[in-house]
Amino acid sequence: MERKFNFSAGPGALPEQVLEEARNEMMVYKDAGASIMEISHRSPQYTAVAESARSSLRSLLGLDDEWSILFLQSGASLQFYQSAINFLKPDTVGNYVVTGSWAKNALAQGVAVGATHVAASSADQNFNYVPGVETWDISDRAAYVHVTSNNTIYGTQMKGDPSIDVPMICDASSDFLSRPIDTSKYGLIYAGAQKNIGPAGATVVLIKQDFLDRIPDGVPTLLDYRTHVSKLFHTPPVFAVYMIEKVLRWIESIGDLEAMKIRNDDKAALLYNRIDASEYFTGVAMKDSRSNMNVTFRLPSEELEGRFIAEARTAGLLALKGHRSAGGVRASIYNACPVEAVEALIEFMDAFESENG
Repeated sequence: MERKFNFSAGPGALPEQVLEEARNEMMVYKDAGASIMEISHRSPQYTAVAESARSSLRSLLGLDDEWSILFLQSGASLQFYQSAINFLKPDTVGNYVVTGSWAKNALAQGVAVGATHVAASSADQNFNYVPGVETWDISDRAAYVHVTSNNTIYGTQMKGDPSIDVPMICDASSDFLSRPIDTSKYGLIYAGAQKNIGPAGATVVLIKQDFLDRIPDGVPTLLDYRTHVSKLFHTPPVFAVYMIEKVLRWIESIGDLEAMKIRNDDKAALLYNRIDASEYFTGVAMKDSRSNMNVTFRLPSEELEGRFIAEARTAGLLALKGHRSAGGVRASIYNACPVEAVEALIEFMDAFESENG
C-alpha cells in the first residue's frame, strides 16, 4: 500500500530511510546469523548498537562523562514514579510545574511518594500556556523541580531551558532532540522514545553523577537508577534501542541539533501561519507557548472538525484527531515529519475552508 503522511502524536512518524534500513536487516542483522530481535542482549552485535546510540547522544547533546545514559522500559509513566522514589526524601519537597495532563500524572506519582508542591500551573486557562520561570514559586527544601518540556495534548512547549538554583527533572518525551538542550540546567532528563527518536518500548534516561549521588539507600533494586548505571541488570528493549540508534544516526546526517531546530521551526511556522491566516481555524495554545511538535487548532464547530479529520484521512493525512480529553485537531510534526507533509496539510486546509467556509 502507498505510504501516507502520518501526524500521529505517538507512536510518531519515523524516517523512511530508517524503516528501509531496518527492513533490509529484518531477517539477518550483519554477521549475527539471525535478526536483532533473536540474538542475546549481551552479544557483541547488540552491545555495539547500544554503545553507538550512547555515542550519538553524547555527541548531539554535548554530554561529558558525568552523564549516564540508560535505555529503560515502561515509558514516561514509570519515570513519574521512579524519579520521585529516587530523589524525594522524607525531609524534602518535590516541586512540580503543571502544564498538562502528563504533568498532572507526574505530580500524582510524586504525591504517592512524599511531600510535593505545585510551583506553577496553567490549569487556570485549560493548559493553553506555559508559566514563565519568573512566576514559579519554589518551596523550601526543594529536592527538585519537575517540568514537562512539551505538552502533546494541548500543544504547548517550554521555550529554552530555565535557569534556577534547584536541580530540574525534565520529561522531554515529546520534543527530545528537536532542539539543543542546555543540559547543565538539569539533573535528570527522560524521554519515551515513541514520539521523536524511535518506536515504543524504550525510554531514554540521562542522569548526572552529582544528582545520582543524592539517591538514598533502600530504593527497590529495579527502580534504583544506580542499578542500571552500574550494569546491564536485565534484558533491555533490544529492538527499540536498535531503531533509536538508526534514528540518531539519521539526526546526525541532518547536522546538529541547531539544524534540527531550524527544520522544526520552519515546519511549525508554515502551519501556524496558515492557521492565523483566517478566522476559520483557531489555534488552541497561546502564541508565545506554541509547540513546534504538536499543533492544536479548532474549526467553527465539532461537526466540521469531525468532517475535516475524516476527509483528511481519505486524502492521505493520518491521525489528525485531537486527544479525547481536548477535542479539536492536532497535527504532530515531530523530527521525522517531512515538510512535504505540512505542505499537503496546508493544501487540504485551503480546500476544506473553500468548500465549507
